[in-house]
Amino acid sequence: MDGGPRVPEQRRAPSSAEAAALRFSVLGPVRAWRAEEPLNTGSPQQRALLAALLLREGRTATAAELIDALWGPEPPSQALAAVRTYASRLRKVLDPGVLVSESGGYAVRGLGEGALDLAVAQELAAEAEKAKNAGDLHQAREVLGRALAEWDGEPLAGVPGPYAETQRVRLEELRLQLLESRLDMDLEQGCHAEAVSELTALTAAHPLRERLRELLMLALYRSGRQAEALAVYADTRRLLAEELGVDPRSGLRDLQQRILQADPALAEPSAPAAEPAAVQVRPAQLPATVPDFTGRSAFVTELSEVLASAEGRVMAVSALAGIGGVGKTTLAVHVAHQARSAFPDGQLYVDLQGAGPRAAEPETVLGSFLRALGTPDSSVPDSLDDRAALYRSVLDGRRVLVLLDNAKDAAQVRPLLPGTEGCAALVTSRVRMVDLAGAHLVDLDVMSPDEALQLFTKIVGAERVAAEREAALDVVAACGFLPLAIRIAASRLAARRTWTVSVLAAKLADERRRLDELQAGDLAVKATFELGYGALDPAQARAFRLLGLADGPDISLAAAAAVIDLPVEATEDLLESLVDTSLLESAAPGRYRFHDLVRLYARACAERDEQPPGEREAAMSRLLDFCLATAAGVYAIERPGDRLVEHLETTEYPGLTFQDRHRAQDWLYAEAMTLLACVRQSTAPALLRRAVDLLWAAVDLTESGANSREYEATAAAMRDAAHAAADVRTEARALVTLANGHHLIGRFELANEQASEAVRLADAAGDPLPGCWASNMLGIIALYHNRLEDGEAHLTRAIDSFRACGDGPGEASALCNLSRIHLAMGRTASAVSLAQQGTGMYDAMGHALKGANGRYALGLALTRGGQYNQAAERLQEALEVFRDSRMRLWEGMSLFRLAELDLAAERPAQAATNAETALTLLRGIGGEWRRGNVLTVLGRALSLIGHPGRAQVCWREALTIFEGLGSAEADEVKSLLRPSAVA
Repeated sequence: MDGGPRVPEQRRAPSSAEAAALRFSVLGPVRAWRAEEPLNTGSPQQRALLAALLLREGRTATAAELIDALWGPEPPSQALAAVRTYASRLRKVLDPGVLVSESGGYAVRGLGEGALDLAVAQELAAEAEKAKNAGDLHQAREVLGRALAEWDGEPLAGVPGPYAETQRVRLEELRLQLLESRLDMDLEQGCHAEAVSELTALTAAHPLRERLRELLMLALYRSGRQAEALAVYADTRRLLAEELGVDPRSGLRDLQQRILQADPALAEPSAPAAEPAAVQVRPAQLPATVPDFTGRSAFVTELSEVLASAEGRVMAVSALAGIGGVGKTTLAVHVAHQARSAFPDGQLYVDLQGAGPRAAEPETVLGSFLRALGTPDSSVPDSLDDRAALYRSVLDGRRVLVLLDNAKDAAQVRPLLPGTEGCAALVTSRVRMVDLAGAHLVDLDVMSPDEALQLFTKIVGAERVAAEREAALDVVAACGFLPLAIRIAASRLAARRTWTVSVLAAKLADERRRLDELQAGDLAVKATFELGYGALDPAQARAFRLLGLADGPDISLAAAAAVIDLPVEATEDLLESLVDTSLLESAAPGRYRFHDLVRLYARACAERDEQPPGEREAAMSRLLDFCLATAAGVYAIERPGDRLVEHLETTEYPGLTFQDRHRAQDWLYAEAMTLLACVRQSTAPALLRRAVDLLWAAVDLTESGANSREYEATAAAMRDAAHAAADVRTEARALVTLANGHHLIGRFELANEQASEAVRLADAAGDPLPGCWASNMLGIIALYHNRLEDGEAHLTRAIDSFRACGDGPGEASALCNLSRIHLAMGRTASAVSLAQQGTGMYDAMGHALKGANGRYALGLALTRGGQYNQAAERLQEALEVFRDSRMRLWEGMSLFRLAELDLAAERPAQAATNAETALTLLRGIGGEWRRGNVLTVLGRALSLIGHPGRAQVCWREALTIFEGLGSAEADEVKSLLRPSAVA
C-alpha cells in the first residue's frame, strides 16, 4: 500500500466511451473519481450532501429533506442557501447532467454500472447468495469476500449530520451481516482453525453480537478446543446478564448443549468443502507402467476384482508379497493404471523403502500425501496420529487409490490406509502381511516359462528370438524366471546387435548355479543383479558401485558427480545409461535413486570389485567434501562475516556456489535428508571431523524447525562417535550442535549440560569457536532459568572470546543475548544500548538473517522501555526476515513478542490475534516451554477482550506445561488463575 486513498476497483473494463466514467465511494470516506483521477468533493457538509444524494439511488431529495439530513431539527438560518451553494460547487466538479435540479430538490443520475461502491457490494452479495443456494460455497465465499473488500474503513467517514449517522449504522450492520455469512460458509467448508483468530477479534469489537459468539464457539469446538468453546458461552451469558439483563438466545443455548453432549454432527461441517483445484487436488502420482508388461493375467484379474469392489466396501486392501525382483511393483503399477477410471479423485504413490536400513516414516509420508491432496503446509499437523486423522478426513467422500510400494511391515502401513468407503490400497512388500487386518493377501512367485519367454521376446525382438528359441529358453531359465533378471539380460542383448541369443545363453550357462535357490532371499536377488551388472562397461560399473555407497533417499546429479569424480555432463550420461538398464531410477530431473536391494547389491560389488580398496573411502570423502563446501557456502551467504566458515575443516572437492540466498536456502532444505545421511555414515576417523563440521554448517535445518528431530538424532550420534574416537576437538563441536538442537526444542537442562561440556572440551582442545558459541548458549539458557548473574558471566565470556577470534557476528549475537539478561535485571537503558550495538554490527556486515535476531532483541528492550512504536517496527522487521528465510520457529516467536507488545500498548484484540497465529506456527516446534508462554499471553489478551472463560482454559494448559517442566513461570500462571486476577 502507498498510503493513498483506495480507488474502488471497477468490476469490468470500461469501454472507450466510459474511460472517464465517474465513480463514488460511501463505504469509507465519501470520495469521487473520474477514471483514476480523484475529484475534490469539498467541505464535510458538501460531502454530506453528495452522500445523501448518492444513497437515494437516483430519487429526488427535496431541499427540506437535505437540510434535515445535514443539520437535523436546528438548521442554520442560511441552510437553504448553503445547500444551493454545495450543489452548485458539485455540478462544477461532476460531469454535466449528473447532479440535476428537479421540483425544488436535487438528484444524482446517469451513473454507469459499478459507479457506486455500495451498489457493487450489494450486487456481489446477491451473486454470492445465488451461488450459495446453488450449492457452490467456494464461489459464494469468494464473491462475498469481494463484496466485503468494498468497505474501506468507517462508512461515510468524517461526514456530519443525523442522516449520515443513521446511514453509518445501517452500512456497518450490512457489513457485519455479510461478514457473518462469509464466516458461516468458512465453517461449513471446514476452515474452522483459520476462523478462530478473526472471530476472536470480532467478538471483542462487538461483544453483544450473539451470532459472532455462536460462530466462535463452533470454530473452537471443531478445532479441538471444547473447553474454550464452552468458556465463550459462559462469558456471553455473563455479559448479556450484566449489560442487558437477558439470557442468550435459544440458538446459542442449543449449541452449548450440543457441545456438552459431543454431538457428532457438530464435528464436521454441514456442507463439506467442494473446493476447486486449489484445495480439491486430483493427484496422479502413479509411476509409468512398462510398455512391455507381460503375463500375470490371473493376478491382474484377481487384483482388479478386489479394487472394483472398493465402492461398496469400507476399504479394499490388497497386499502383494514376494522376493525382491519378482515384479511386485511392476504388477501393482500395471493394475493401478488399469483401475484408474474407478478412482476418479486421484491416485497416490510412495516408495516406503522398507528393504533398506531406514524405512520411510509414516508421518513423513502422510505429510507428502496431504500436500498432494491440496492441504496447505501450514495446515499439516506434526504428530503421526493427527496427520493420519486429517488424511482420513481429507479422503472422506473421495475415491482415491493408494499404492504403498516396498513396505517394511504392517505397522508402517496401517496409518497410511484410507479407511473410507470408495478408496482402496495396494501394498507391496517382501514379507507377507498376515497381521494387516482385512487385507487380501497375494503371494507373487516367479514367472511361468511361457510368460518369461514372452517378456524376453518383447525386449529383444521377435525375429531374433524366433531364430534361436531353445537358446532363449536357456536364457530365461538361467535367470530363474525372475522378471528383473530377465529384463536385465534381455536389455544386454538388445543393446548389442552383434550378439546372438546363443552368445548370451553361453555367457549365462556358467553363472550362479544357485539361481534355483531364489526363494532363499537376498542371495538370489544378488545373483540376478549380477547378470545386469556384468553387462556394464567399466565406467558404468564403477559409477554403479560407487553411487551405491551413499546413504539417503536419493542423490542429486552434482553430488553424484562428486562421488564418481567426473564432470557433471559425463556423470549425467553415465547415470542415464544406468537408468536404461533399470539398475538406477530417475526420481526427478537431475535426481537419481537406487531400489533398496539394488543399492545393497551395488555396495557388495564395491566391496568385492573396487580397486584399490581406498577408492571407496575416497568416493565418500569427495561426497562429504561436496556437501561441506556447499553447506559452508550457504552458511556464508546467510551469515556474512561469520568466522565459522574459516574454522571448518578444509575440503579438496569443491561444492556448488550460489549468488542468491533464496536459491541457497532451496538447496539446503531440498538436500536436508541427504546431508544428514551423509553425516551419519561418516564416522570413520578420516571423515569424522568434516562430518561434524557439515552438521554445524547446516544449523539452519534445526533453527528453522523443519528438521529438528532428525538433526538432533544425528548430532547425538556424532557426539557418541567423536567420544568413541577420543577426538576431543570434534566432540566439543558435536556437543555444540547437540546443545543447539536441545535448546531450540525447549530441552534446556540437556542443552545446559551439553553446552557446559562443550566449553570444557573446547578449552582442552584449544579450539575457541565451540567454546564461544557454547558460552553464548549457556547465557541464554541461564536467562530462561532466571540465573541472571550466571547468564551475564557466560555472555561476557562469550563476547570476549568472539572478539579474540575476530568473529563479529558471534560478538553481535552475544551482545543481543546480554541485552536480554540486562532487561531481565531491570537495566532497560543498558539493554536497549546493547541490542542497538549488536544490531548495528549485523547491519554493517549485511547480515539480514542474524540482523533479524538483533531486531528481535531490540524490540523486546524497546517494549520494556515503553517505546511501543519503535519496538513494533523492529519486531515487524524481524518477522518479515524470518518469514522470508523460512525460520518458522522465529517467525512464531516474533509474533509472540508482538502479542506481548500489544498487551503493553493496550491493544488486547491485536494481541490475541498475534498470539493465536504464534500458537499455530509453533505447533510441534520450539518445545513446550515456549508454548506455555504463548498460552499465558493469549490468556491475558482474551481476558481483556471479554473472554475470561477461554483465558482460564489457556492458563490451565500453560500451568500444566510449566508444572511438568518445573518452570518458575508456574507461579505467575497460578496468580492469573486466582478469581481476583480475572474479576
